[in-house]
Amino acid sequence: MFTHTSVGPLLLSASSWLAEWKDRFYTNFITDDRYLYLLRGLWMTLKITFLAVLLGILLGVIAAIVRSTHDKTVEDMRPGFGRFLLKFMNALVKLYLTVIRGTPVVVQLMITYYIIFATSTNQMMVAVLAFGVNSGAYVAEIFRSGIMSIDNGQLEAGRSLGLNYIQTMIYIIIPQALKNVLPALANEFIVLIKETSVSGYVGIQDLTRGGDIIRSRTFDAFPPLLAVAGIYLVIVIFFSKLVSILERRLRNSER
Repeated sequence: MFTHTSVGPLLLSASSWLAEWKDRFYTNFITDDRYLYLLRGLWMTLKITFLAVLLGILLGVIAAIVRSTHDKTVEDMRPGFGRFLLKFMNALVKLYLTVIRGTPVVVQLMITYYIIFATSTNQMMVAVLAFGVNSGAYVAEIFRSGIMSIDNGQLEAGRSLGLNYIQTMIYIIIPQALKNVLPALANEFIVLIKETSVSGYVGIQDLTRGGDIIRSRTFDAFPPLLAVAGIYLVIVIFFSKLVSILERRLRNSER
């Protein structure tokens, strides 16, 4: 049972702790408008993620079409240049997928920035290219699984209507595959948001780098890192909720 002599020190300790955290919060985020480092970093993170997702989807769809076309049609094609070209493109795509999925994204980012585009001054676009190429490898496999899940009868139906292979893919196969893989693509967007946290390795002031700048000013690591982690967590929870809503609506539309 608490007594006045035991409650007093506890209240004093809690008051001191709150006062200390108030001072730390003010020093880390209010003094010199340091919270702006986090806001600017968040905006940069979202821009890189959005543009990289668009590039990743473009590359992924192209790679998925090449891979699925090879798997579905190469055995039925007559020997010739067309079959050779398809097998060659499929080999290139498989090499791309193997290399990108087999190496860390931070290494790919540094190679892109320090070697491939060593003379470029546009850090953001270099990061978009690096993350977009990385995302494209994963989107390719996601989209390929969606295409392969479509019954071959759909392809045959399109051809019977007078559509060529490309038209059948564009108007019949891809829309159905996109509906099947949309939740997985949304999850790839969420993963990519977190992967962009390594952008600071090439000097980009993203969200994580913004927190690191605050730490270097105040020599207090916990509050800025806690704020960065909290912001990422809120973003992921928000988009995860959107993905769950999307999945529920897709299920309802199939009834």
